[in-house]
Amino acid sequence: MANANFDRTLLLEAVRVTEAAATAAWRLVGRGHEKNADQVAVDAMRTALNNLDINGVIVIGEGERDEAPMLYIGEKVGSGKGAKIDIALDPLEGTTLTAKAMPNALAVMAWAPHGTLLNAPDTYMDKIACGPGWPEGIIDLDKSAADNVRALAAHRGCETSEITVCVLDRPRHADIIDSLRSVDARIYLITDGDVAGVIHTTDPTTGIDMYIGQGGAPEGVLACAALKCVGGQFQGRLVFRNADEKARAARLGIKDFDRKYLLHEIVRGEAIFAATGVTKGAMLDGVRHEGGFVHTHSIVMASWSCTLREVRMKKKLVGC
Repeated sequence: MANANFDRTLLLEAVRVTEAAATAAWRLVGRGHEKNADQVAVDAMRTALNNLDINGVIVIGEGERDEAPMLYIGEKVGSGKGAKIDIALDPLEGTTLTAKAMPNALAVMAWAPHGTLLNAPDTYMDKIACGPGWPEGIIDLDKSAADNVRALAAHRGCETSEITVCVLDRPRHADIIDSLRSVDARIYLITDGDVAGVIHTTDPTTGIDMYIGQGGAPEGVLACAALKCVGGQFQGRLVFRNADEKARAARLGIKDFDRKYLLHEIVRGEAIFAATGVTKGAMLDGVRHEGGFVHTHSIVMASWSCTLREVRMKKKLVGC
């Protein structure tokens, strides 16, 4: 059952917000302007949020207040009426993907009742995730990548070579890749977009069993919101590169800098997750203009009903 702070109509409203950001960003696909693409997505998402009757506050955004005009942490959105909601968002996950017209760019957002999302600072996070259907605790962030593959293979009763792991293609993941190679696991490398990478573990059609690696902490919260809705496991630990990053975390109330977070410690209540494809990818089709109409492909998830809905929108273009 939905949390008292949530109305089922919010599911459709959430999709409308990600649709707005995705269609705005689409106009800059392949143009080579990462910052411009991000900015138009931000502007469109802010406008759409402010048109809603919600009392929303950004807890996962694009930096702190001094980094405006991005959607900053602590910014209030909506009319101030209605549900009091914490919002995690990435108006354009995959700015490089968009600039280069590559697959899997998304507009993503998660909503949760006030006070139930981890206020993660804009730092890195070590992450490991798997989809539903595995025994609780089968993955462990403190074990090697190879040991986690062995655990999955043992439960499935298969060879480690039959396990597929998604990894962000970065030099910092060389040791993880070497560990996976040592057990002959299949590696699915992605160039950007680790929210989509985590969500791929929940979809049997992708063939991906596990995600592992270091990426943005805000993206970790967004991924957890999606897993909360459709099932799966996640562990994460914040990574701090300097004293300034620790100070920023402390301002958000984080005291234990070495804590290993579980999914339900990151998303402590019910959640809504929405995503709209900007460019075509493994999970969603991209925005398409055809015959005077704009077409979008989105997903929206609700944790209280454990549902995932696909939403396709066709809207008449005005003045085009």
